[in-house]
Amino acid sequence: MKIRTLIVDDEPHAMEIIRRYAAHIPEIEIVGTCSNAIEAFQTIQHNNIDLVFLDIKMPRLLGTDLVRSLKTPPLIIFTTAYQEYAIEGFDLNAIDYLLKPIPLKRFLQAIDKVMHFLNGDGKRGAAQQDAEAPAQQAPDHFLYLRIERRLIKVNTRDILWIESIKDYIKVVTKDKIFQTKQKISVTEKLLPTGEFMRIHRSFIIPLNKMEGYHPNHLLVAGNVIPIGRNYKQVCAEKFNPGTEIL
Repeated sequence: MKIRTLIVDDEPHAMEIIRRYAAHIPEIEIVGTCSNAIEAFQTIQHNNIDLVFLDIKMPRLLGTDLVRSLKTPPLIIFTTAYQEYAIEGFDLNAIDYLLKPIPLKRFLQAIDKVMHFLNGDGKRGAAQQDAEAPAQQAPDHFLYLRIERRLIKVNTRDILWIESIKDYIKVVTKDKIFQTKQKISVTEKLLPTGEFMRIHRSFIIPLNKMEGYHPNHLLVAGNVIPIGRNYKQVCAEKFNPGTEIL
C-alpha cells in the first residue's frame, strides 16, 4: 500500500526534513510539494492525495483555512512552530499535530497513527463508526491544553469549573487541576454547546454539576462559585425562572 503524500510548507528547509524522514517509510510516497495553501488546494482538487503534511501559518491562506475549504479533506498532519494553533488543529480532526522542529521520533509516531487509521482502527475511524452506530450516548468531548510543551487531553465531562486568572485559565476536575495560558473567552467557545455556562467574567461551570442556586453564587460539586454582577439576571432566569434582579 502506498500512501500518496503532499507536503505543504513555505519553508524549503521544513519540506526537506519531512522528505528525509519519509524516505525511511516505504509506504509513504511523496507525490508533490506546495509552498502555499492556495497551490495546495489546486493540487488536492486535481490529484488523488491520501495524506498532507500541512504547515499552518503561511502567507495568503492559513493551513487551517485550507482544511475548512475542502469538502472531503485527505488525512492531515499539521506542522507548525506556533503551539497556539494546536487546539484548532485537533478540532479540525487532524491525525496529528507536529511542533517544529520535528524530531524523527514524533514523525514516526504520527505515521503510526496514519497506518492505524488506514487499517480501520484509528481515532478518526472510531469516530466515524460511532456516528454510524445507533445513538445511545453523546460522544465524549475534549479540551486540549498546552501544558509544559505537551498537549493534555481533558474530558469535558470531568470538569467541575473553569476559572480565569489574568491570561491563564485553571481547569478544575475531581482529581486534578490544570493551568495553561489561554483566555477564558477562547475556552468558552471550545466547550460543547448547551452543557456549560459563563456565570462570571472569571468562571464557567458545567450545568450538570450545579447543586444549588443563590442570587450571588452557585453551589457546584460542593464548592461556592460566585455569580458576576453582569450575569445575575441570566442566572436567575436559568436557575430561578420568574425572578428579576434589580
